[in-house]
Amino acid sequence: MKLLDLFSLKGKKAIVTGGGRGIGKFIATGLAEAGADIIIASRKLETLSKTAEGISKLGVKCLPVKCDMGSPDEIRALVETAKKEFGTIDILVNNAGVTWGAPTLDFPLDKWEKIFDVNVKGVWILSQEAARVMKEKGGGKIINISSVMGFRGSIEEAHPAVAYNSSKAAINLLTMNLAIKLARYKIYVNAIAPGFFHTDMMGYLDKAEMEPIRNAVLMQIPIPKMGEEDDIKGLAVFLASKASDYVTGAIIPVDGGMLAK
Repeated sequence: MKLLDLFSLKGKKAIVTGGGRGIGKFIATGLAEAGADIIIASRKLETLSKTAEGISKLGVKCLPVKCDMGSPDEIRALVETAKKEFGTIDILVNNAGVTWGAPTLDFPLDKWEKIFDVNVKGVWILSQEAARVMKEKGGGKIINISSVMGFRGSIEEAHPAVAYNSSKAAINLLTMNLAIKLARYKIYVNAIAPGFFHTDMMGYLDKAEMEPIRNAVLMQIPIPKMGEEDDIKGLAVFLASKASDYVTGAIIPVDGGMLAK
């Protein structure tokens, strides 16, 4: 195949959770630009609908579907919707996630459980359901969105989110485990581990009073800037396409060199 053909997603069908905003929106846009039809899913249908309208202008189908990744029933309904609307699932991007900040010694159990329900159990259920569909069609690509925080601890003052780091570490190992177990079905499983990206969720760092913290963050990054849309969607297209057919079980940081420092 010619090089650009390896990266084409024309005719492919994808699900991107948390696809209404932030990194999920960046990735959904990249997959659409490469030709994939997409279902974007999250809890907030209004945000999804606005994003879907914009992505549809790229000449592909983009359907917004409400789904709480903490609800097994809604996850299964999402897969059924994909089968009904698209006939199959070629690509799954597990991007949706939640976090909660609290001092470690006071971290509430219900918030720990909520984070693991969405960030780990929800990813597992959706991956299993989608993989069953992919097996029947002869293969597919699963991309989990981890985090640089899945590789490291963090000081309490800067990042009081013990459960979030732990959940992303679980995603890293789940990625490797599924990669081994699903390779026989030509289902390839990889993860992207973003660092600090310029999204609406991180917009608080742009406030004037946050300048000292923003500067402290940038000091940890050898390429001293926060990531943008074009810094991640190319990798997502690579992992979703035939260009990565000999890549599975990889966890690839997109962090400006932060983990290398």
